[in-house]
Amino acid sequence: MYRIKQTLLYSFLIVILFTNKVIGQILPLSENAEVSIITCGTGSEIYSLFGHTAIRIRDTDNQIDEVYNYGTFDFSTPNFYLKFVKGDLQYLETSSTFEEFFQEYLYEKRSVAEQVLNISRNQKQVLFDYLNASLQSEERFYTYKFIDKNCTTMVINAINKTLGKKVIVKNTKEDKTYRDILFPYFEGHFFEQLGTSIIFGTKVDLKGEELFLPAELQESIKTISYNNRPLCKENRKILEFEKEEVPFSWWNNYYAFSLLFGFVIITNKNAIYKTYFIVLGMLGLFFLFAGFYSLHRELANNYNILLFNPILFLVVYFQIKNNRKWVLYSSTLSILCLLAYVFILIDKAYLGIVLPLIITSSVGLVKLTLKNNS
Repeated sequence: MYRIKQTLLYSFLIVILFTNKVIGQILPLSENAEVSIITCGTGSEIYSLFGHTAIRIRDTDNQIDEVYNYGTFDFSTPNFYLKFVKGDLQYLETSSTFEEFFQEYLYEKRSVAEQVLNISRNQKQVLFDYLNASLQSEERFYTYKFIDKNCTTMVINAINKTLGKKVIVKNTKEDKTYRDILFPYFEGHFFEQLGTSIIFGTKVDLKGEELFLPAELQESIKTISYNNRPLCKENRKILEFEKEEVPFSWWNNYYAFSLLFGFVIITNKNAIYKTYFIVLGMLGLFFLFAGFYSLHRELANNYNILLFNPILFLVVYFQIKNNRKWVLYSSTLSILCLLAYVFILIDKAYLGIVLPLIITSSVGLVKLTLKNNS
């Protein structure tokens, strides 16, 4: 009997909470309501290296202070990593009270800034209704794309939809590619910087004309006009922290990476070089697989396979078979691929960090070519 009463009590509380939520959703906003874009600073975790964007709707007259964001995902999703690589991982819109949101970023010591939008009361209501309606529908889910669909682009789309035209656009003068824009965000995270540099293909080498990062959106909003007046009515700093230096890592840095491949060159052991070539070839096969398998267009047409070259499997195979003629041919072809790779990377931001790999491969392949060219 106690359990039945307890269940009824829980059900009653859920109904009350749900009813309050629904009432809150259909409540007309007052004249004093504010709509803001929230920009959060970067963090130390890989998912927080680029910051975060959210929408805040505040109406003190109606005791509303909600934050809506599109950056939520579920690590328990079956085949999470395969879905992420393929490009069909579902992210979703969620909401929380501003106090909950504030406490999270206070705990993580990440800065939070707010830009109050200069839009009409009716537009605020339209956005408020849209955000709450989508929370209760399948529209809250979206397929994450690194550049084209993320927490920032979804916020931009929601506001532009409310305003009835594409008001929020990139409004900065920088002439950079997406790759150049992303590269500095990995400062102090060497292997993450290396990994994202070599897995991306030609899409990220296009000129970065679309807004897709929180800090870029924040800067653009400062200069955008709407209906002959600034779109941003007020800039506020909610939380401010000095950017902490990334703790030194003995292994996750360029120098340790360079020493590792310097060891490969100095030892000049045939077995070590074979292992090195096999690892590079396997990574090349993965890049080929990801380019064809993934729906992320950023992974397609990956010229990094000129360095992480599957032809290196043939180099090792013909070495094992002691076929000098084909060791020579496959090594020479691999060297030509390396030359083409260096030519492509001349103006790329990450040439320096892959240089140890280029040098190591070049030394090994040239030695094989000279040894078998007789």
